[in-house]
Amino acid sequence: MGIIKLKNIRTFSYHGCMIEEGKIGSDYTVNLKIKTNLQQSADSDNLSDTVDYVHLNKIVTEEMAIRAHLLEHVAKRINNRILAEIPTVEKTTVSVSKINPPIGGDVESVTIKMAEIRK
Repeated sequence: MGIIKLKNIRTFSYHGCMIEEGKIGSDYTVNLKIKTNLQQSADSDNLSDTVDYVHLNKIVTEEMAIRAHLLEHVAKRINNRILAEIPTVEKTTVSVSKINPPIGGDVESVTIKMAEIRK
């Protein structure tokens, strides 16, 4: 097994329970970690034998563009889509952070982290 990480994918999205969050949007970061077999690609040096980072980034940015009330919902969609579209991924872990959340305090970010394992 091997691990591929995409760190601090930045998006501007419209998630949140408040009506204003759906109108004005906010900055987000996403961190993604997947577990997959990297041995074949390490031997072959061929992109088709590994998980393409471009594909992973596309899934994250497309799912972040779909409004949700809860970050948990977005994270679940990202994890499920990766497992559905990339059969060689065994486990996926995603962290979604809302930067400067509107929670009435001086908070840099709020983060949720969820993982899914191929069944």
